[in-house]
Amino acid sequence: MAGILLVEDDPSVRTALELALTRQGHSVTSYATGEEALDHIRARRPEIAILDVMLPGIDGVEVCRRVRKLDQLPVILLTARGDDLDVVVGLEAGADDYVVKPVEPRVLDARIRAVLRRAESAASDRITFGDLVIDRGALKVTLAGKEIHLTPTELRLLLELVRHPGQVLNRRYLLRAVWDHTHIADSRLVDACVQRIRAKIEPKPAEPVFIHTVRGFGYRFSPP
Repeated sequence: MAGILLVEDDPSVRTALELALTRQGHSVTSYATGEEALDHIRARRPEIAILDVMLPGIDGVEVCRRVRKLDQLPVILLTARGDDLDVVVGLEAGADDYVVKPVEPRVLDARIRAVLRRAESAASDRITFGDLVIDRGALKVTLAGKEIHLTPTELRLLLELVRHPGQVLNRRYLLRAVWDHTHIADSRLVDACVQRIRAKIEPKPAEPVFIHTVRGFGYRFSPP
């Protein structure tokens, strides 16, 4: 059972999802606005937040962006079908995953559980690549002695890449290994997450020295 914060301004959708997720064994607190969501997170941090992109006032993307400045709380966005811009902007803001409306409750439940598994998974070993140190037991990444704050999904993707140093991992493989997805159309999840990791660990993100793009294939972790 997970403590879920659900933010959806459509009353019928919000009620239906709250009932469906409760039947799946989750504890759900729901709101209609981003302002209420931020107040709730500050007062009582949930285990995961599910945010509709189109909210009155502070929208879901902005809520995600504000949360990411202070917290690694897992976030799933609900987005309108075919609205690629919302998806890209949301992923760049730090969302861990997205689900397209109309929402199938069983799909949403599966995505929630997958994101939470990523947040909870950790091993007890420590990996060092020059100045980059990854402590999977402590869920801590440092670069030249400075701690780097990664979301659970960013950490899971980085760990998957460093497990195969020098090997090219295609987007389909990474989707399955990190997000539990199999639909190649979701490959933008991989690209956006790689961009966020690079912004945090690469001295010059535009000239990466750790995570390299292999055009037409995927990504390779090749530390200097």
